[in-house]
Amino acid sequence: MQKQYPFYLKATVILFGLVLFTYSMANLREILTPICFSLMLAILLNRLVLKFERYKIPKALAIILSLLIAFTIILSIGYFLSSQILSFGDDLPVLKKKFIELFTRLQQTIQMNFGFSIKQQDQWFSEAQSGLKPFIGETLGTVAGSMGVMFLLPVYTYLLLYYKKMILGFLYEVFADADSGKVAEVLQQTKGAIQSYMTGLLLEALVVAILNTTALLLFGVKYAMLIGVIGAILNILPYIGGIIAIALPLIVATITKDGIQTQLGITAAYLVIQFIDNNILVPMIVSSKVKINALVSIVVVLLGGSLWGLSGMFLSIPFTAIIKIIFDRIDELKPWGKLLGTEVPTIQKLKIATRKKIKAAS
Repeated sequence: MQKQYPFYLKATVILFGLVLFTYSMANLREILTPICFSLMLAILLNRLVLKFERYKIPKALAIILSLLIAFTIILSIGYFLSSQILSFGDDLPVLKKKFIELFTRLQQTIQMNFGFSIKQQDQWFSEAQSGLKPFIGETLGTVAGSMGVMFLLPVYTYLLLYYKKMILGFLYEVFADADSGKVAEVLQQTKGAIQSYMTGLLLEALVVAILNTTALLLFGVKYAMLIGVIGAILNILPYIGGIIAIALPLIVATITKDGIQTQLGITAAYLVIQFIDNNILVPMIVSSKVKINALVSIVVVLLGGSLWGLSGMFLSIPFTAIIKIIFDRIDELKPWGKLLGTEVPTIQKLKIATRKKIKAAS
């Protein structure tokens, strides 16, 4: 007979396990971050490697060719962004001067309408700057750490693809023989779903980048391509990324243009793009079956940022989606998968599920 432990003891063990897991994740970020990015890249490249192997290309060479294609695309995007940033840097003194003028005008408006002196406002701004310094330092540290990731990324990705069968074999062997068929089915379904999700995520980002850039070019916003691509990358972060993505062109338009017509146009265009993204692109390209609800999305993004900084924020959503895909395909974990998803069950469905559980128990 299986021994039953009291609830308080179970809860204590679970909480201790969560604390230990979080502590380990935070302290191993330098090691785990490149591995996680490599795992995502390996999932994306798996189909391409298999296609090369069908043409009788040796496995090692097929992986190297796939990596060369992937890094050619990544470096091309990096070169494009860096050239745009250099162009932005050339105009920085002019933009800085215009920003100071607008900021001074804003301070005067606040003083006239709300009675706060410019000295008080400068003090508040200094305090805000002091509070942001640790965050900026951490972000710059994350970016610097990302350069190290770029060197480890191809190595880890190559090894994950090369030893893929050995890793899958390990997963089969750690489960009982009676469950091997179910494990094989879950792994097969999960692999296909994850590959479709990751490919869809990239296609969605590409379409959003094109839409953003087109809208900004129509309104004559400077650095339209740079801001459009950055907005598409930030779009991976739900809600938080969208706010930052729309704030960037609004700030640039405010500094470089007079009046508010351009800002209103940008706001309207970005709202339309968000509507298209949420109601057309995500269901068609990314698949609504792995869509994460708003509450979970915001919580995991904040947790990811707290644990691993900027890298954690970008990794949190894809990995939460992967966890949901796995939960949805294991009977015992399906309730957790539903908790992560967007489908809200009706009272009737809950009653039916409860009756089934009561019948099964009796």
